[in-house]
Amino acid sequence: MYCPFCGETDTKVIDSRLVADGGQVRRRRECLTCKERFTTFETAELLLPKVIKNNGVREPFNEDKLRAGILRAVEKRPISVERIEAAISSIKRRLQATGEREIKSLIIGEQVMLELRDIDHVSFVRFASVYRDFKDLDEFRQEIDRLAEVPRQDNGQ
Repeated sequence: MYCPFCGETDTKVIDSRLVADGGQVRRRRECLTCKERFTTFETAELLLPKVIKNNGVREPFNEDKLRAGILRAVEKRPISVERIEAAISSIKRRLQATGEREIKSLIIGEQVMLELRDIDHVSFVRFASVYRDFKDLDEFRQEIDRLAEVPRQDNGQ
């Protein structure tokens, strides 16, 4: 593993633990050269379906895009990194479980909204407002009213 600080390959694992319902291993590492510490996440590499965009273009699933969208929604909210990673792992597992070789981007967006609804209502509304392209305040109100009817599962910490 390359050290992100000095680029050396000589690092050691200090601590390992399962996260994301056992779907990932979180490792604390220390560079033996510069002594800096950093965290890595390890997951099994499984094939994910290709994504069919709204314009019909097909592209490989991109976990970085998924993470970026979720991070934008939860920005400045009290959501732990572990909870975000668990949501990403959950979405990926559900996509793999479909057994499909291709999946519409709309389905991925809906999966993100399901996760965010359970994590944090403010983050959910942020994501939904962009994803569903709300045109006015009435559309916001309707979504918030629907959200108020759904009980939260946890506090997102």
